[in-house]
Order: sequence, then C-alpha cells, then structure tokens
Amino acid sequence: MSRAGGDSRRPRDSRHDPGHGGNGSVPGRPADGRSRRPRGPERLAELLPRAARDLGLEPQLEHALAAAAWERILSERVPAAVGACRLRSLDRGVATIEADLPIVGQEIRIRSTELLAALREAVAIPILSLQVAPRHV
Repeated sequence: MSRAGGDSRRPRDSRHDPGHGGNGSVPGRPADGRSRRPRGPERLAELLPRAARDLGLEPQLEHALAAAAWERILSERVPAAVGACRLRSLDRGVATIEADLPIVGQEIRIRSTELLAALREAVAIPILSLQVAPRHV
C-alpha cells in the first residue's frame, strides 16, 4: 500500500530529523550529536573513582576494592578460609582481618607474609601490615 502521492516511505518525525523543525537535537544526546553512552567497560572503571571522589566516598570505594581483592586472594591461596574471615578495616596502612574461628585466624597469621604481599600487589593504597582479630559476637 502506498500513501497519497505515491510515497511509500514512513512519515518523517521532525523531533529526530535535524533538517525538519525542532532544535536539531536527538533526545538522549547532546546538541552536538555525540552519544552519552559509555563506550566500554573501561569507561566505568574511569568513572567510578572520579564519582566516589566527587561524592566524598573515596575511602569507602578503596575499602570495597581491597575487600574484593582480599576475597580473591583467599580463594586462590587459602580456600578453606573463604567465608570464615573478611577485611574489616583499613586504617593507617594496617589491614585488619576479622576471623570467625581461632583456627582460621591462626592460618591467616601463619601465612600473613604471603597474603600481605598479594594484597599489596592487588590494591593501589599502601598497606604496611596485616593484623588478625577475632570476630566479636
């Protein structure tokens, strides 16, 4: 079927066509036509630290990144301790690990040199020592 006049094309929507009315911009895009959408996963890695800094949440982001690194390190090096200890705090270069059971704390202490080296390598903030503390119930 064709429209009157023999034109079978769809009607133009002036909101999306810079040559036909409107202000020439497409909804969701700046007036210069560039897309606001991130171009890949690396963009999020760039935006998150900047947003955290702007919002005053940089220490929380650093802690979250270090806690995630700690979990990865544990799963690779001391799988039996996964879920039984966690990074409780990072304060003045001291990473405090909270252990649920004394035997888990002992294992972390025994392997502290190896675990501290791996944690230092995994995070951007300086970590001087690893301290193990029992979980308080």
